[in-house]
Amino acid sequence: MSADDDISALADYEQEEDIEPAEDTAKAGEAGDDEAGKTNVDTHSTVHTASFKDFLLKPELLRAINDCGFEHPSQVQFQAIPQAILGTDVICQANSGMGKTAVFVLSVLQQLKPEDGLTCLLLGHTRELAYQISNEFDRFKKYLPDVKTAVFFGGLPIAKDRETLKKDGPNVVIGTPGRILALAQEKSLDLTKLKHFVLDECDSLLESLDMRADVQKIFRLTPREKQVMMFTATLNDEIREVCKKFMYQPLEIYISAGSKLTLHGLVQYYVQLEEREKTRKLIDLLDNLQFNQCVVFVSSVKRASELNKILVESKFPSIAIYRGMPQQERIQKYAQFKEFRARIMVATNLLGRGIDIERINVVVNYDMPESANTYLHRVGRAGRFGTKGLAISFVSSEDDGKVLNDVQKVFLVEVPALPEEINPSSYMSS
Repeated sequence: MSADDDISALADYEQEEDIEPAEDTAKAGEAGDDEAGKTNVDTHSTVHTASFKDFLLKPELLRAINDCGFEHPSQVQFQAIPQAILGTDVICQANSGMGKTAVFVLSVLQQLKPEDGLTCLLLGHTRELAYQISNEFDRFKKYLPDVKTAVFFGGLPIAKDRETLKKDGPNVVIGTPGRILALAQEKSLDLTKLKHFVLDECDSLLESLDMRADVQKIFRLTPREKQVMMFTATLNDEIREVCKKFMYQPLEIYISAGSKLTLHGLVQYYVQLEEREKTRKLIDLLDNLQFNQCVVFVSSVKRASELNKILVESKFPSIAIYRGMPQQERIQKYAQFKEFRARIMVATNLLGRGIDIERINVVVNYDMPESANTYLHRVGRAGRFGTKGLAISFVSSEDDGKVLNDVQKVFLVEVPALPEEINPSSYMSS
C-alpha cells in the first residue's frame, strides 16, 4: 500500500554524503500505545516470553530461526512482525541491535511466493548495508531453496547486473538507489509486480537530496498497491512525516527518547588527552584490552588510511574501510572483518550505520563524532542485542567536550573518565 499522489508534496532535504544526520527531535514518551497504529517501545532490552512459533511462520523459517539460535522475539519483533506479515505498512525507529533487520526479512519471506517473480525491493544507503541485508536473507531463506535474491550497487559493471536479472530472475532485489534506478529506467529491472518496498536506514535515504530524489523516482515505477516498510535507529519529526507520505495508515513503532535510547549492556568512558597523544593511547588500549573485534572511528578518509598503516606497522591485525576505496576492495575488507579474519577495523562514519557484526564488542572514537546521534550509531556497533560492549571516546578539543555533554544530556547517561583498570567481565559476554 502506498500514497503515490502525495510524493509531489515531499520537501527536498539537502545533505552531502558525509555530513552528520540531523539531531533527533523526538520527545520522551511513556511506554504503551499513543494512538491507533502507533507504539512507543519501552526498552530494547526486553525479551518476550512469546516464541517465534506464535507468529505462525512457515516451518522453513522457524527452522532457520532455530539454527541462528534465536528463541524469543525482541520487543520490536514482537510488536512488528505479526502486523508486517499481514501486509501492513510499517515505520520502525528502534535502537541498534534490536533485530529490526529480522522484522522485514522474515515478514517478506513469510509472504513471498517464488512463482510470482520479483516482488520485493530493499534499498540501503551504502553498498556495505546492501551486502549485509543480502546476507541476512541468505541466512533466513536457508530452507527455502526456490527463493532467489540479488544485490546490486554502483562501482561494479552494470552489465553483470543485467545478466543476473535476465538469467536468475530474483524474487528479492537489494541495492543502493543509484544503481537500482539505472537498472529500472533502462528496463532491465521490472518493478511492475512489486509487492514489498523496504527502506533500511530510511532517514539517511530521505535526508540526502540526491538519494531522496532517486528513491522517489524508483517509487513511482512500482505499483500503487504494495507494502511499504521503513526502518532506522534515529528519526526526527521532519523525516518521520516524509516517511508517512509514502505509506497508507502505517503501524508506527518508536522507542522513547531520553534514557530509553541508552544501549543496555554497553559500558562507556571518555579519555581527556591532547591530539598528539591519541595514537599512543590507542595502542596502549589495544595492547591491554580484551576484545573479540574492535572498530576505531576517525573523522576522515585520510586519517583512516594513515592510522591503519600505523597499526599494521605496530603488528596489530588491522584493516581499514572508507569512501573512495575501490568497490571490490571495500567489499573484500568488509567480508574479511565480518568473517573474523581481521580483529580491528579503522573506519569513517561509513561503518557507523546499519552494519551488524556480532563479534564487535569494543568501539573507540579516536575522533569524536559531530553529533550525539552519530555517537549513538557508532557505539551501537558494540553491545548488540543481548550482548555486552565497551565504548571509549577520545576528547581533545572544546568541540569534542560539547558533543560528549550532548550525549549525556540527550541520552540521560553519565559517561565517566576511563579508569586505570577495566574489569573485562563488564564488557565481555560470557
